[in-house]
Amino acid sequence: MHRTAIPADVLDVLRRGAVIPAHPLALNAARQLDRSRQRALTRYYLDAGSGGVAVGVHTTQFAIRDAGLYQPVLELAMNEARDWVPLGGRRPLCMIAGLAGRTPQAQREAQIALGLGYHAGLLSLAALKGADEDALIAHCEAVAAVMPLVGFYLQPAVGGLHLPARFWRRFAALDNVIAIKLAPFNRYRTLDVIRGVVEAGAENRITLYTGNDDHIVLDLVTPFVTRRNGVEITVRIRGGLLGHWSVWTRRAVELLARAHAASAAPGIDAALLALDSQVTDCNSALFDVAHDFHGCIAGCHEVLRRQGLLEGTWCLDPAEGLSPGQAEEITRVHDAWPALHDDDFVRQHLQRWLA
Repeated sequence: MHRTAIPADVLDVLRRGAVIPAHPLALNAARQLDRSRQRALTRYYLDAGSGGVAVGVHTTQFAIRDAGLYQPVLELAMNEARDWVPLGGRRPLCMIAGLAGRTPQAQREAQIALGLGYHAGLLSLAALKGADEDALIAHCEAVAAVMPLVGFYLQPAVGGLHLPARFWRRFAALDNVIAIKLAPFNRYRTLDVIRGVVEAGAENRITLYTGNDDHIVLDLVTPFVTRRNGVEITVRIRGGLLGHWSVWTRRAVELLARAHAASAAPGIDAALLALDSQVTDCNSALFDVAHDFHGCIAGCHEVLRRQGLLEGTWCLDPAEGLSPGQAEEITRVHDAWPALHDDDFVRQHLQRWLA
């Protein structure tokens, strides 16, 4: 599938910039898929105003592949995207599937996702650790031959690779790339991606999404200025494809709208800039920065558990869970920044989503 086959209204959602939560995995106490709560999560994201969801990505747990859950989980989300009528009525949704593994596996996953109706694949390169740049580009090109791609700069702390601007220039030159998620949690490496896209002349075809959960607000309001052939080129990060936005999603939608409005207005919204450190403080608890991100998935689960969307914080790997003191940190940021959580919204609609 070529990017030109994506429906125009769906592509417009991606281009404008949207909240795209990285979809968690709902498990029961036996660490088996809880289909009812998995559906409820998707319904929550759609009712909260997200522009789609990303499924089968890091927040969904890469281990779903070993557990035989890749296709069932993608199918559940796609069924809800097609059948659920969100608050405010139906609207176009951009559905993104996580793609992982070496080339044959990533191509198979792309074929599965395409068959289910997904519009693009978020391509993880973690399985190619140690490969040279030519091999990485060849892998990307082979998967892009199956479906449109969203590039993924995953931070090394959770399995990503260091990828220089030269790699991103070559990646951005691939015709079937439509977006890039920047998630190195590093300002220098974030600039490498932006520079690579501009050097490839792809800034109008490729939409940039923040995955830098530690710098969400500043990513969304910063005009990134670089040069090509002596001419200044300004690009912006338009939306977020974030694990952080798998929780408190209603507030994320409001935050993105505010960031878009601020970007279109003259001057600086100091109050909006002040939110950057508050959101980052929340992320420090959710993603368990104190323990090198060990509890990053369980931390999001804990918020959803407290709201009633999940029954527990279980992960497929029994060794994954909340770190010592992480629950207390989540309580601290929840109480410190009440304007950033959507407990009232979830409480109002929870039974509708669980029905």
